[in-house]
Parts: sequence; structure tokens; C-alpha cells
Amino acid sequence: MPNERLRSAIASRKLTVPRCAELLGVDPKTVERWITRDRLPHRAHRAATAELLGVDETYLWPSLLANPRSTSASQAELVEFWPSRSSVPPELWRSLVDQASQCIDVLVYAGLFLPEVHDVARLGERARAGCRVRVLLGDPNGEAIRRRGEEEGFGVGLVHRVLLSLKYYQAILSMPGVELRLHDTTLYASIVRADDTMLVNTHVYGSAAAQNPVLYLRRVPGGRVFDHYVASIDRVWANAVPVGDIDSLIAGFNEG
Repeated sequence: MPNERLRSAIASRKLTVPRCAELLGVDPKTVERWITRDRLPHRAHRAATAELLGVDETYLWPSLLANPRSTSASQAELVEFWPSRSSVPPELWRSLVDQASQCIDVLVYAGLFLPEVHDVARLGERARAGCRVRVLLGDPNGEAIRRRGEEEGFGVGLVHRVLLSLKYYQAILSMPGVELRLHDTTLYASIVRADDTMLVNTHVYGSAAAQNPVLYLRRVPGGRVFDHYVASIDRVWANAVPVGDIDSLIAGFNEG
């Protein structure tokens, strides 16, 4: 049976099979076999294809969900679990940033606890050392922030927390390698990723993020969970907008 999901994903990205093969570094006939014969690519090609098409591997190849090896590797990615964010050792948040050498991703609404547990300047130091730093904060003018504030019982207080976070990050935005964008996305988890490790703070309806469970994940070859969360960061990033002038943004709220 043909892999129509793969065919559709390639088309939705406005790619052809030859172009897709070229970007993946494989023969076009190989990609054709993945589609027409539903062949399962090697792990490295699966990961590269999923990243190129902006979807999860298990969407393109659902048979992976029943693969015992993949399931075992995914389970091994869970290093630790905490019942609430407040029970995560503060030094762990700091160590994630300090040890990163390639990339740091922060996906939150306000994430004000991060500047509180480590100096934002640490992110700038990592950027100067060649680390890519991407920060995603909730758009204070967005519907998602308004709705989340109501659900948590903070109301407009969440907006003010975002504005305060923006002031913290403002100090490093001029540094090469640091970029901040605003998103209006419904978040099911706040994520801090540093290279092949991440902390995932799950969101529960009506409950502040600090009261919700946290997963400590480390990427394991063949595992799906870590890359699943990375894909979500990339999707939010692709739809987010550059922050622009922070002082003007904050002034607009103060005047209102």
C-alpha cells in the first residue's frame, strides 16, 4: 500500500520527489520506493525526512509505534520525573544552559522563573561561544496569553509577567546568535532544550506551570520523545514573529 502521508507531506511543502531526494542526499528512486512500496527508511533518513517535512516520524511511518526497539529507546530518554516544577533542583536549569555548546531553545509563555534561577547574561555567554539561542515568549497581545491567564486565574497578570521577561532578555538581544520571537500558540508544555537534553514542564488546565510535572529528557538514538518535542519547538518558531522594539511594546501597555 502506498505511503500517502509521505506523498502528501512532500506536496504540502511544495517539493517534488527529485528535490526531496536531493535535499536528503539519496537517490530519487529510493524516495519513490518509500512512497509507492511504503518502504521504511533507515533511522537517519527517517529523522532527516521528518525534519525536512516538519512532521513527526510516527505520522509518516505509523509502524514505528509498534516497534519494540523504538519503544525501549524512547523509554530510555526519560532521565528523571518531578511532580512539580518547584521540585526541580535550580542548579539543573543552570547546568543545562552552562553546558550547551550547539543550541539552546526556550519555549514558554512568560517563563519568568528562568531569569530568576540564572542570570540571562549566561545565555549571552553561550551565544558568544557559538551556541544558537532561540527564545519564544507568548505574544502579550495574543489570544493564547489572554486565555491562559484566565485559566490560571492570573488574568492580565500573565501579560505583565511576559513584559517583565522581555525586559530581562532585552539585555542580550543585540548579541549575534540570540533571537527572540513572540508566539500566539496554545502550549501544552513549556520547554527548555540545550543540545541533547531538555526539561519539559507540562501544562494542566487551571493550574499554574510551577505546580505541574516536569520531565527531564535526554536524546537516545532511536528514541522518539525528545525529537517529538524538538519538532514542536520548530513549528512554533516557524510561525512566531520577531519581537521588534521592546520599549515601545511595553510603553503601549503602560499607556493603555
